[in-house]
Amino acid sequence: MTQSNPHFVAVGGQAVVAQLVERFYHHMDTLEAAQGIRALHPPDLGPVKTVFERFLVEWLGGPPLYSSERGHPRLRRRHFPFPIGASERDAWMLCMRTALVEVVSDEALRAELEAAFFRTADFMRNQADPPA
Repeated sequence: MTQSNPHFVAVGGQAVVAQLVERFYHHMDTLEAAQGIRALHPPDLGPVKTVFERFLVEWLGGPPLYSSERGHPRLRRRHFPFPIGASERDAWMLCMRTALVEVVSDEALRAELEAAFFRTADFMRNQADPPA
């Protein structure tokens, strides 16, 4: 992750990242389509929210809150124990896309972030797609 990423400032800083995380997990808790990925998380989302917020702050170009505590993200390695296929990716993206619409008013920035989130979510897949 690099500090040259301008998205942290453009999105509105840590307060807006915190809102994005809250809305993301709200949707994970409430959208029927997200129940499969919600089941992969612990009942208490408090610690998960904290880690995700710190990751997003740094990923978006803010201070290195995540790596200073936890080291390199190693996202695929950290998520490998969880079955992540296209349906999990799509459910995750539904939650994030919905949160982005609610929190990020700049349409161009929102589209950039959505594309970046999709690339990352797709990279996390560790399960083959079912045969067509």
